[in-house]
Amino acid sequence: MRYRSFGTTGITASEVGFGVWTLATGWWGTHSDEDAVALLRRANELGITFFDTADTYGEGRGERLLADAFGDRDDVVVGTKFGYDIYSPWDRKGHSERPHDWTPGFVRFALEQSLQRLGRETIDVYQLHNPRLDPLRSDELFALLDDFVREGKIRTYGAALGPAIGWRDEGLWALEHRRLGTLQIIHNALEQQPGRELLEAARRRGTGVMVRVPHSSGMLEGRYTKDTVFSADDHRRHRTQAWLTEGLQKIERLEFLTASGERTLGQAALRWLLADPVVTTTLPNIYGEEQLLEFAAASDTPDLTADEVEEVKALYDAGFGLTPAAV
Repeated sequence: MRYRSFGTTGITASEVGFGVWTLATGWWGTHSDEDAVALLRRANELGITFFDTADTYGEGRGERLLADAFGDRDDVVVGTKFGYDIYSPWDRKGHSERPHDWTPGFVRFALEQSLQRLGRETIDVYQLHNPRLDPLRSDELFALLDDFVREGKIRTYGAALGPAIGWRDEGLWALEHRRLGTLQIIHNALEQQPGRELLEAARRRGTGVMVRVPHSSGMLEGRYTKDTVFSADDHRRHRTQAWLTEGLQKIERLEFLTASGERTLGQAALRWLLADPVVTTTLPNIYGEEQLLEFAAASDTPDLTADEVEEVKALYDAGFGLTPAAV
């Protein structure tokens, strides 16, 4: 495993991290607490030191799983998120979002609750969870986050953009006007915008980036076929057949990344992201030991050449050579 720092924060993370949402939310199948903790510990044995969660993942379950797995070990780096009100009643409808609460009183309360669930005195990376422009523009909120740093409750803070790919304006504004230690974005070889622009802005500001959904919801793992059917408890079940068909056509154009036999497509997808030094860590969707072993080993596979990196960009710019009828 190789390691990188989040910009100038002094916080080091494994270049392959672990997003705990796959274990805590039920969107990637069902995992018992015992199995989830075992997988987290196995990841650490393989060199993964950075684990990303949120208070809203399973209404605190992700944080509790990390506490059970690692306690307050200082060699395990934890990022969590805040902003959603998980403590008030909520009438959930489909994949709708919970209400946010960015008021200072609630944010301090949420921090204390996360610290308690994590069993830690300090959170390494504390991230605004899917913020719009209003909280990013709140001087009061960012003064409070600076207070948390001075109090030793967090080491740095950042923003996790979402929930879906995009949020260009929010990311660019935050990078320009706030001293973010980290920025979390969705970015991958099949979905390169607005990630390219956000990465360039982060580079100018010296902000370390963590990339989630690096395999485009599993497409770049190379396991799908035209007959793939997702289980009822898998969030990808709502995807259209056209998404699957088009994605399979695109990854056919990426076969040059695996031609040498030195890396799988899933590993190549991570190495393509890590070719950019502003990317501190990647957060592949790990929901079983098969994915864990493959993705953790990506750090030991050869780097992509500059030509390979640029060819992936060129393919994206050309629509992967698909005709309008195929799209």
